[in-house]
Formats: sequence, structure tokens, C-alpha cells
Amino acid sequence: MQKHDREQLNTQNQRSYVFLRFCKGCKAIFTDWKKAIVFLAYVIGAIWAIDIHVLRNAFNELSTTSLAEIIRNAEVLEVLEQSLLQIGLALGFPIGAVVLIVALGTPLGSKGIRDSLLRIGLDNHAGEAPLLINKTKDKNDKRIEILEFLNYGLPLKKWEDMKLEIEATLDLNIVKVETGASKHYVLLHTIPARHSLPEKINWSNKHLIKNTHDGFTLALGESLLGVEGVDLSRTPHMLLGGSTGSGKSVLLKLLLMQCLKKGAIVTIADFKGGVDFPPTWHKHCDIIIDENILLEKLDGLTQELENRKILLAQSGYANIDEYNKNSKVHLSRLIFACDEVAELLDKTGLDKEQKALVTGIESKLAKIARLGRAFGIHLLLATQRPDANVLSGQIKNNLDYRACGRADNTLSIIILDNGSASDNISSDAQGRFITRDGTVFQAYWIDDRLPLV
Repeated sequence: MQKHDREQLNTQNQRSYVFLRFCKGCKAIFTDWKKAIVFLAYVIGAIWAIDIHVLRNAFNELSTTSLAEIIRNAEVLEVLEQSLLQIGLALGFPIGAVVLIVALGTPLGSKGIRDSLLRIGLDNHAGEAPLLINKTKDKNDKRIEILEFLNYGLPLKKWEDMKLEIEATLDLNIVKVETGASKHYVLLHTIPARHSLPEKINWSNKHLIKNTHDGFTLALGESLLGVEGVDLSRTPHMLLGGSTGSGKSVLLKLLLMQCLKKGAIVTIADFKGGVDFPPTWHKHCDIIIDENILLEKLDGLTQELENRKILLAQSGYANIDEYNKNSKVHLSRLIFACDEVAELLDKTGLDKEQKALVTGIESKLAKIARLGRAFGIHLLLATQRPDANVLSGQIKNNLDYRACGRADNTLSIIILDNGSASDNISSDAQGRFITRDGTVFQAYWIDDRLPLV
């Protein structure tokens, strides 16, 4: 773009920005009592400063006195001088009101923020950086301040990719990035940089979220926005990832422990001989260490899925929550978990019979992933292996909730479809995870040797 064209574009944008600030200021006068008081004080002060009586006398004198008399008469000159001052004040009042409204519609520090964004390269091809047009407090959490930007054609992904740079230059934490009223606007949900997540949060039964008639929510940990939870009645299947020592297995056990406390029936596939689960887990869960037995178990789960499909159809209910709410017979949720699903589904080096067995297991998991939500059958799968081809699309595409701990870029992309775990989770972090929408949370830590229920 030529320099002249760029200057012309910037001039047009400045005019549009001033008009936008004027509109925001008008709205602020009616929605923000502090700004309303400021504007009202200006109006009262202007009315007090403009002496209507002096103006009226000046016009009367001017209408009845000739120019020569005005020049000879000092008193008339004095009246004329006062009247000109009053006329100037009267004409300046609307101009001042417009300037004040524009100022009230301009967030504090907007120019400095724009300059900061320019320094880190958050601009478009014309060199235009986003403009801050509004600051508001979140209605549900007053710690959170929402910054609204005029976007100037920058895609949301660029904001997400430059999240760390934006946090550093603005000295804040970004807890969520989203589109505003249209794609012309971007909202940053922020909190001050002094707020941070603790390195460890011990689990307590007070964190357990009680079941409702239309929900089965599990608490994973705490983010800067509060408790991070997932409702299996709406997001039925989960995929967890993370390298060795990231806390992935502890998070999986945390979720399974809550499922047991909530009355679910839990099945765990563990091909390390069950050693990862202390004896108390074997008392309350069905832990399977053999592939053939696992295929039989999954066959039973898919058969139960079909049975529930018939039962709900005959009863006239759309899902398990409606059925349990209106029926005397309660259907328990069925949970299948695997701590290393890549090991379970990897066909590398297997003979024909073994491949057929794994294919059968994969087929059953795919069916549950597709149809399990309405019938209360859920998959909680985890992996630390960066094998893109092990988890089939039929299964992975239905694992709607995904979280990843510290990981390399490859594993992060497999779990989250982006590299945010590699970029946002430090290499020594334990129990720190990031979701696919960019929410970072510290998972609750549990002692898996303690009683489960």
C-alpha cells in the first residue's frame, strides 16, 4: 500500500473511531452513573456560566442603539464585551459537550494499548493496530475485565496465536478470547497479572458438584475464571493428553473418582497389569487387563446402548436425564476409561488375529463415541503418545472435551488440534492443563490410595 493511500485510510479510520467513541459516550451517559454525573455537572456548569440575562440585555441594547452611539458610550461597550463573552460560551457549550461525550466514550489508556499492540506486530497489512473501544467488568466475576477492540480485519486465530505476547505487553492474563457482536470486534477477558494459578490444589469433597436432573458435571480443577468443569450430559466424551509426569493419570483418576461418588458404573482398561490402580480401585471398578475380556465388555456396553435406545423410545424420552427424572427406575451412567488409548489401539507389529481383535475394540469404541451421549454411556480416554494415526477419526471427532498438559507440539496438535499446550504449559508444570478453547487450569490433586466412596 502506498504511503498516500495509507495516510488517507488512517484519516478515514480516525473519523470513524471518533464517531464510534461519540456513540459509546452517549450510551455511557445513560448506562454508567459516574459518567452521567460528569456530563450532568458539565451541563449545570455551562448553564450557570452562560448568563441569559446579560445576553438579553445585550441584544436589546444592540437593537436600539446606533453604531456611533455604541462607539461613544463606554457602558454600551462594556455590555457588548460581556455579551460577546456570553455568546462565545453559548456557542462553545455544544462543542464542549461533543468533546466531553467523545472523551467519556474513550477508555483510559486506549492510545497506549494501541501502541503496545503495534510494538508486538499485532496489526494488519495497512499497519493498523486494533483500537480499544470499551472496558467493562464481567457481570458474574468482577475480577474479570473485558476489553473490546475494533479489530480492523485481524482473524481471531491471530489473537489466539499471539496471546502470550499480548499478555506480556499489556501486563495482564487473558482468560478467554472471543468474537464480539460481529467479526469486526474482539473481546479479551482479562485479569491483572498479579493473579495466578497455584502450583497445587488439593481435592476436597467440597469440590464435588452435585448431580441435577439434567446434568452430570465433573470438576477438573480451577482456572482464572473459577472452577473448570465438564457436564457429561452435554459433552459426553473426553480426551486427555500430556507427557510423562504431566499429571494426566492423576486427572483421569480424579474424574473417575467423582463418577463413582456420583453413582456411575466405571470400567477401566489397564494393560499394565492393573498396577497403576491401588487395591481400593479394584473394589469399586471393573479393571480389565486382557484384550479379549475387554472386547466382551465393550460388546456388553454396546448391547446395553441398544437396550436403552429401545427403552427410551418406548417410554417417549429423548435421553437418560429425562428418563431418570420421570421414571421410578434409575439408569446409572456407564463410564469406560483407558489411561493409554494409543497402546490399546496401536496395530503396529500385530498378526492378523491380533489386528482383528483391536479392530473389534475400535469399532465398539466408535459406536459408543457416536451414540453414547443420550443413553448415559461415556468415554474418558487419555494418551501420552504422539501417534496421529492410532486414534481414528470416528472416535476422536466425537471426543468433544479435550485437555492437554505439558506436551511437545506434535502431541498438543493431536489432542487439541493446535500447539497451545506446547506454547502455554511450562516444561516443569505438573497438573497444569489447557483446553481446546484456550482455558488454562490447575487440576485438583488426589491421593488415589484413599477410599473412593
